[in-house]
Amino acid sequence: MDASQFRQHLKFTWANYLRLWYYQRRLRHCGKKVHFDKNVEILRFLANISIADQSAIKEGARICACNANATIQIGKNTTIGYFTFVFSSERIVIGDNCLIAPFVYIVDSDHGIERKTLINQQPNMTAPIEIRDDVWIATGAKILKGVTIEEGAVIAAGAVVKEHVGPYQIVGGVPAKILGERA
Repeated sequence: MDASQFRQHLKFTWANYLRLWYYQRRLRHCGKKVHFDKNVEILRFLANISIADQSAIKEGARICACNANATIQIGKNTTIGYFTFVFSSERIVIGDNCLIAPFVYIVDSDHGIERKTLINQQPNMTAPIEIRDDVWIATGAKILKGVTIEEGAVIAAGAVVKEHVGPYQIVGGVPAKILGERA
């Protein structure tokens, strides 16, 4: 189903309008006609999260600003897929007209692994993530701290992205490598 077909068939029920009303009062910014499916959870520091007009957040998605300084921005006409997790400890920016498939994991932090310190006492290391406009991230991909994904890029299903992705590149694998370019 292409994005225009998805949007053509996206119906707002009274429950969708109620969820939109709720989040428009709690988020830093929540635009017009943002579609929140049931069982979406926006967690912790809601005032640090912005979602632009006509975006769609699908069922089971989790969006979390993990601390008082963490921010998340989601651009207009962007879809966050079923059971996708977006967790920010510093900053995550997702551009306009992006398609984020189900079960994608976007996280801008990880933990230290020194042997002499218990794992649950390791420091949290962060680096911002930027996903520019017109990006497609396929099912099950993982986007790790410090990554920039340039305009028009495609991330293949199951890819683990830990390095910069150039404009219109198609990447896949573990770790992700360049497979080609969009025509």
